[in-house]
Amino acid sequence: MPQSLIFRLFLLITALLLSSCGEVEDTRPGQPVKQRQMAFKEIVKAFEPMGVMLRKDRYDADKFLPLAEKLVEKRDAPWSHFAPDTHYPPSKATADVWQQPEAFTKDKQAFITATDALLAAAQSKDKAQVAMAYDKVHEACKTCHKQFKER
Repeated sequence: MPQSLIFRLFLLITALLLSSCGEVEDTRPGQPVKQRQMAFKEIVKAFEPMGVMLRKDRYDADKFLPLAEKLVEKRDAPWSHFAPDTHYPPSKATADVWQQPEAFTKDKQAFITATDALLAAAQSKDKAQVAMAYDKVHEACKTCHKQFKER
């Protein structure tokens, strides 16, 4: 077999394999997995810029407060999409969400409480309070992800 044919065959096989690695689509009615994933992305869009401000020592209270308000506004959106029959691909949730609903609810409530505290700190405009409150929200996210999200 000529080298150029082998090379073309290799490229074709590689392209086919890579195209099959795409994200699985949520085709269920109402797309609950997709809805909760999109809701979490909206939360991150509010949360991450706050972290960048704090990590890069660029805290601006007047820019931080609207982000904290947006985070609180978006924080409730994902939870209703964790119905009992929604543990299927493309979900990144672990089965523990449904097997340990009390623990999942406890972590969700910790996140909500932490975001309330972050909003209050942002309203105070005190950078030290804001940084501590931000860290508590971040810790609440990590705690929940550790048990309830696939790595």
